[in-house]
Amino acid sequence: MKRKITLKQIARELEVSISTVSKSLKDSDEISADTKKKVQAFAKLYNYRPNNIALSLKNRKTKNIGVVIPDIVHHFFTTVFRGIEKYANERGYNVVVCVSDESYEKEVFNMELLANGSIDGFIMSVSAQTQQKNDFSHLKEVVEQGFPLVLFDRVIDEIECDKVIMNDEQIAYEATAKMLAEGKKKIALVTTESYFNVSEKRADGYRRALKDFGIKVDENLTLVLPFKGVEESYIDAFVENEVFDAALCVNEIFAVLLMAIVQKKGLRIPEDVSVIGFTDGLLSRYSTPSLTTVAQHGESMGEIAAEMLIEKLENEIGFHEEEVYRTQIVEATLIERGSTINK
Repeated sequence: MKRKITLKQIARELEVSISTVSKSLKDSDEISADTKKKVQAFAKLYNYRPNNIALSLKNRKTKNIGVVIPDIVHHFFTTVFRGIEKYANERGYNVVVCVSDESYEKEVFNMELLANGSIDGFIMSVSAQTQQKNDFSHLKEVVEQGFPLVLFDRVIDEIECDKVIMNDEQIAYEATAKMLAEGKKKIALVTTESYFNVSEKRADGYRRALKDFGIKVDENLTLVLPFKGVEESYIDAFVENEVFDAALCVNEIFAVLLMAIVQKKGLRIPEDVSVIGFTDGLLSRYSTPSLTTVAQHGESMGEIAAEMLIEKLENEIGFHEEEVYRTQIVEATLIERGSTINK
């Protein structure tokens, strides 16, 4: 069977631009007869088939960047978008944002819509359903068709592209270690399904800290909550049935809900139960008590992602150069407030 070939590969093999290949395959009058013949023959030899996600490859720069995020109301994603827009606008780029609403189908639709000549490249964080389905074909397609792609936060190892991530495991380790240093011995983990790679990394940091402090991991102290439509009854039952003196929560919504229910049970925070969450949003600052939290520095993450994408857009690689991708880590910080004991 002949290997599958992409527009980008044809362009490199024949030492022409991607747009020249695209126009040649469409029999455009802008391209010489010899070039069209050469491109079309090469495409036929390797059984090239156009990809549905990018049938209309752009022949000119739009100066538009497509951003696909899972949730617009989540504080973290809002700050990332703010950083992307700030950096892009300063360099003359416009930003078009789409929300997948944690849906695989909507994510694919958004990318197809934007790839149809509307944007020059993508910045995105993959949806929950995409991670759950473990189907990344739509991401591979945009990369193969020559669209630069930068993934942030929720990234996929199988996709070769630039990435911006946080030191999730290490900061979860430090947060757990802080509560252990307070003298807490039974630390709960409030998390999401394991297919969320960031949640799993935070769980790894939590477990590693317990191990280093000589405390056996108690699986009964791990509460797994759905990523959408969290019902207080899940947390209420957990608080009622399990004994714990601290909790690491993988987002601030889980943390604030947990604190409210713990206090309804007559327990004091942080004296009886210490709580640390992720995402330094309004909920963290104005909860009672205020929440000790991991600041993810979303705006910086957004600026870095935009810088990486625009660098790719403005510095196209040569015909025979290998594409080089990099992963940049944003160092999170722990902000101590009233939900933990400050020593």
